[in-house]
Amino acid sequence: MEIASFERIDHQNAATVTDHNRTGVVLAGGYSNRFDGGDKALAEIDGTPMLAHVADQLSAVVDNLVVSCRTDQQADFDRTLSELDLEVPVRFALDPDPGRGPLAGIAHSFEEIESTYTAVAACDMPFVDPTFIDFLFDQAVGHDAAVPQIDDGHRQPVQAVYHMDRMATVAGQRLAADDLSLHGALSELDTLTISARTVSEHTTWQSLQNFNTRAAFDRLTGEKNRLIGEPDDDC
Repeated sequence: MEIASFERIDHQNAATVTDHNRTGVVLAGGYSNRFDGGDKALAEIDGTPMLAHVADQLSAVVDNLVVSCRTDQQADFDRTLSELDLEVPVRFALDPDPGRGPLAGIAHSFEEIESTYTAVAACDMPFVDPTFIDFLFDQAVGHDAAVPQIDDGHRQPVQAVYHMDRMATVAGQRLAADDLSLHGALSELDTLTISARTVSEHTTWQSLQNFNTRAAFDRLTGEKNRLIGEPDDDC
């Protein structure tokens, strides 16, 4: 299937994403400051950029994909994703104020989404497990968020499912107050934390690992099962 539905989401004159039950957002607008050698979204694993891995996996369990990125990234990302045989429409949410972190990326993306629940995944999580995302969607019903706990006890909010309206409201308020903490936003939401034990029963730790640094990425081949998700402030 040829992708013919890539569109810029223009926040000045927006066309909304089709109102389906599930949308997936790929957070890819960070500057990759700790990832030497270019945009980490385009770093390749087995010849495929991480962005493409994440989009492909998410597309299995959502009806729409939105890629949150900067204007200067769009052309490269468009070329990358157009090579995939995706069966869902993909749009770009271009960040009008880059560099404010994942909470801002979520807020701007959610402005144009009409789905009740939306999955979020960072572009540097190439092993995201669609069956686990499906599980998070189910768990989120009746809550504002379903967020997995990783095995060091921390939560991983950049692979989670959010109630679109509630998260958009909280994110907007925090950004207006110049509070950019995504973890802080969780405290204002009815957040269901999926315990590390439950996570381990439904997926592998590898599916939650992300790569903030080139060193971690380069260790992938030899140590990929030992790398678990670092808190992400780039993507």
